[in-house]
Amino acid sequence: MDRTFWRLWTAAGLSSLADGVLKVALPLLAVGYTRSPALVAGLAFAFSVPWLLFALPAGALVDRLDRRRTMLAANVLRGGLVAVVALLTAAGGGSIWALYVVALGVGTAETLYDTAAQSIVPQVVGRDELARANGRVYAVEQTANEFAGPPLAGVLVAAGVLAALATPVALWAVAVAALLLVRGAYRIPRGDAPATLRADIAEGLRFLAHHKILRTFSLMVGTFNFATGATFAVLVLYAVGPGSAMGLSGPAFGLLTATTAAGGLVGSLLAETVERRLGRVRALWVSWLAGGLTVSVLAVTANPYAVGAAFFAGGAGILVSNVVMVSLRQRITPDRLLGRLTSSHRLVAWGTKSLGALAGGALAQAFGLHAVFVVMAVLAFSVVGGLFVVTEDALRAAEPAVPRHST
Repeated sequence: MDRTFWRLWTAAGLSSLADGVLKVALPLLAVGYTRSPALVAGLAFAFSVPWLLFALPAGALVDRLDRRRTMLAANVLRGGLVAVVALLTAAGGGSIWALYVVALGVGTAETLYDTAAQSIVPQVVGRDELARANGRVYAVEQTANEFAGPPLAGVLVAAGVLAALATPVALWAVAVAALLLVRGAYRIPRGDAPATLRADIAEGLRFLAHHKILRTFSLMVGTFNFATGATFAVLVLYAVGPGSAMGLSGPAFGLLTATTAAGGLVGSLLAETVERRLGRVRALWVSWLAGGLTVSVLAVTANPYAVGAAFFAGGAGILVSNVVMVSLRQRITPDRLLGRLTSSHRLVAWGTKSLGALAGGALAQAFGLHAVFVVMAVLAFSVVGGLFVVTEDALRAAEPAVPRHST
């Protein structure tokens, strides 16, 4: 892996840190405006609903445009939007609705950035290095987004609204500088590909729908993310404040959520080794069962130490499964389709987070927080049923030799 990869890796870390700060800071800031479970959970919905609305066109655009330039434009858009809202807040115009504008705008730009960032990796490293490269990228993203970001967000919120909004802007600006140092063209030759955006989108959807392994993984991840989306949308109400079940402060809540990323860091660094020693199928069974702990633990205890331990184990499992599945997707998908395949997968896998956030808020409003955790724990563990159709033979058969475009 050369300088190009490490510059992209640096941009990924900085962008993820900005995301991590903002996504934890906004719910903490929202509590200052409202204690309504529906409104607080709605912020998580606003962050993730763009994956339902814009994932498919984002993937088609990524396959048409230079992927590095797409990442640059997305970060400029995110930073500019948050900067405008920060100035509005400084002028006395801050409100829960301004936070919704930030969440929706940043989430929309994220569909472009994340799709391009994952699609560019096979253009930068060789196929034999995909597992290692994805592990390194996931390591820095998880460390920044969920390990460093949450406690930093708690500190920034304590310092003031402006500090919590200005810091992500600065981080995205530095990420832009790192991307400007990346040399080369990252636009895929289209050849005889369909000319219209609609035809491009349809081609990507057909590829996913007709591929048994990738289709199964998308449905599994979508179901799991629905459960975690519902759980974490209302977690702040369960954990933060003197009247909550856990009774944590804002900074302590950030540290609690960071345990998931700490486990994710370990999982991402060990994923290549785990896959090699256990084989992909066994690695997926172990990792998916461990991932279910992130939801199920809240159904049985409010002890922050037990919850933190389960979050750590679950985070490690989630990242092992992610590295295995993403590396497989990159190996078997032609470069000209990778943006669309990634976005089609995330339409199912990530779009369900927004539906989960809505369901979590509604369920908590009607039946209380504990009901959310019980129902979603059952759902999170049910996804392992998908692994019965995944065998080592099926995985090997799904990896034909695919010509790669290089830059």
